[in-house]
This record gives sequence, C-alpha cells and structure tokens, in this order.
Amino acid sequence: MTTTIDATGTGPRTDLQKVKRAATAAFLGSMLEYYEFYIYASAAALVFGKVFFPSSSAATGTLLSLATFGVAYIARPIGAVLLGHLGDRVGRKKIMLFTLGLMGTATFLIGCLPEYKHIGIWAPILLVCLRVCQGISAAGEQSGANSLTLEHSPEHRRAFFTSWTLTGTQAGFILATLVFLSVATLPEDQLLSWGWRLPFLASAIVVFAAYIARRKLEEPEVFTENRENGELERFPVATLLRTHATDVLRVILCAFQSVGGTIFAVFGLAFATSAEVGISRPTMLWSAVVANVVALFMQPSLAVLADRIGRKPVFISGVVGLALSIFLYFWAISTANVVLIFAGAIVFTGICYSAPNAIFPSFYAEMFNTKVRFSGMALGTQIGFAFAGFAPTIAWTIVGDSRTNWIPVAVLVAVACLISAAAASTARETYKTPLAQLGKPIA
Repeated sequence: MTTTIDATGTGPRTDLQKVKRAATAAFLGSMLEYYEFYIYASAAALVFGKVFFPSSSAATGTLLSLATFGVAYIARPIGAVLLGHLGDRVGRKKIMLFTLGLMGTATFLIGCLPEYKHIGIWAPILLVCLRVCQGISAAGEQSGANSLTLEHSPEHRRAFFTSWTLTGTQAGFILATLVFLSVATLPEDQLLSWGWRLPFLASAIVVFAAYIARRKLEEPEVFTENRENGELERFPVATLLRTHATDVLRVILCAFQSVGGTIFAVFGLAFATSAEVGISRPTMLWSAVVANVVALFMQPSLAVLADRIGRKPVFISGVVGLALSIFLYFWAISTANVVLIFAGAIVFTGICYSAPNAIFPSFYAEMFNTKVRFSGMALGTQIGFAFAGFAPTIAWTIVGDSRTNWIPVAVLVAVACLISAAAASTARETYKTPLAQLGKPIA
C-alpha cells in the first residue's frame, strides 16, 4: 500500500511497506544493540567491581565499576560527530550496519577478557577500551534508526513509527535482564568466575539476527533525492552548528531526562542490592523487567497520542512525572516492601519514562532538516546523554558513607528532569509540520 503526497503538500511518496520494514528493523536492531548495552549495566552494578577491581574495598570497587559504565558516554560525542557526518553523507543504512558490528564485536570480547588476578591492571584497561567502542557504536545507533524511520514515515504518523526505535531499547532491557537473571542466581564463585560471561558471549547470536533484519533496508527517498541532486552537505556537522546551534543546545538539555534511565537501570540496582540496603538481586531485576514490559505497551500508545495532540504536551508531562516519581521509587526501596518496589518501578519507568522515550525520536529529529538530521540528533543526544552516563557514579558519590541516603540522588534526577522540561517548552511544535518543512525557519 502506498500513499502519494501532492506537490503542494507534505513531502515524498510514502510506501507503507518500507516504513513498516524500517520500523521493524529499528525495533529489532535497537533491541539487540541495547541488549548488549544493558548487560554491561547489570554487570557493572553487580559483578565488575569484584572481577576487575578486587584490590579495592567493596564500595570503591562499585564506584570504579560504575565509572567504566560512564566512560562510554565520553566517547559518545566523539562518535556522534564522526558517525553523524557519515550518516548525512553516505547514508543511514551503512552506519546502522557499522554500529551493529562494532557493538557486537566489543561486547563479545568483553566476555573473553581475563580477570584482574590473571593480567593485573591490563584487565580494567582493556575493559575501558572495549567500553569506549560500545559508546561510539551507541552514538550512531538511535540517531540512524530514528532518521531513517522518520524519513520513511507517512505524515501525521511519524511519532508512532519512530517510537519503535525506543520501544526496541525497552525490549533490549528486558532481554538483557532476563538473561542476567539466569546467571545472577548462580553461586557467587561461579557467577564471578564464568557465569557473568555468558550474556556477553551470546551477543554473537543477537548480532547475526540484527544483521539479517537490517540488510534489506532502503535509504529514504528524501535522502536519495538529495544525493542524486548533489544537495548533500560536504561538512554536515559544520552546517549543523552554523544553522541549528540553538536546536542542538535544546536537544542537549532535553536529553537530561535520560538521567532517570541510568539511575534506574544502574545506580538503583547497585544501591538496592548493597549490603546496607539489602534488597535481593532477583527482586530488583524482576521489578525492572515488569516495568519495561509495561513500557512496551505504553510507548506506542503515547506516540499515537503525540501524533494527535503534539509532541510537547506528552514529552513535558512525562518528564515532570519523572521528577516526582523518582521520590516514590527510592522511598519504595527504602521500605524493602516488594509490592511497593514493583509499583514504584512501574510508575517511574513503565509510565512516566515511557512518555519522553516514545516521543523524543520524532521530537528531536523534527528539529532538523534532512541534510543535517543524523548529525543533529547524534550530537545533541550524545552530549546530553554524557551527563546521564556519569549520573550513577555521581549518585554513588553523593550518597556518602551512609549508603542509605537516597534523597540527594532523587533531587539530582528531579533537577535534571525539570531542566529537560524547561528546554522542551521552548521548542517549536512540529506534529503538523510537513517533512519537507522541518528544520526550516518560520516564515
């Protein structure tokens, strides 16, 4: 089935089969890519402190382990510049295949790394190097998938189709957590010696599956037309900073909402399962699974709503909800009540976090035109995400010696979310703007 858009209206001819294929590939690719990213998060919170930093105290080992999680976010802006440039020059599909291969290789090799007791300081050094490769890969993954899917999408359904990229990340979280649950129940000595490696080594399977899903993708017509007409920018990032600097800054600040995601997935897990708090690993992992299952259904529904009433109301409402519900979530952990922990996780991640997650693929991408869209999304999101990457390390530091004082961490998340909401409020509403007019000055 195809829909033809007239010359006065809203852009190139849209083939619904192509957009469904693009959305499916974005979902599967993101699911498998973020499976790999989240198994690292789980391992950093539960295992790596003892495997790669055994000479440190338990608290210091956890802090150093969480810091390796954040290292990838330093590499992300660098990767964003490089991959954004190539994505706007050579095409979305090629970069999406490259990021998949890089992430898969790095993740598999992490599972092969010798422990500190075998090669000493080289163990954490090699871990950090491979983590940097993961960060470079992640810098181009979402931006490529979002750009390609949005440019294939029919008008007035762009939020729905692009939301499947981030719904894929939730599925990846679920898959990673379920896999890690299977090894987290092993006896401590088996978990630390070989059990933690299994999810990383399994990445070879998921990378192959993602490659099959992506190899048949086609470049969007709007991109190929620009290429055939010689209208691609020679230096997309330079053009981006000259023509869309305000939009890049806006995306950076909007992306602060992702602090909630890393605090939930990484710090929350380490904090709750620490000796001082004492929640079991399975309880925290299962609460995360249930919350993300709820998100799988919430995100497409909220994206449909954004196609009807606009991006800003849904995005801002969700981010403000995050600022409030983070207090509920940590309070629930402090009670050690399993029912309350599950409820807090569902409200925070399953409902509130689903709103910005569902909307930002279209909301951010629609701030830029086709010539710089990949670069704009990649650079803006990855600089903003850098703060989120180190948020678990910052949170572990500000908790202090008490190890049970969660209020400063909740305040950190709330402030980041309110900054995001304020930045989003200054954006142009684009849900009725034709694709060809996106990223252009208002007449």
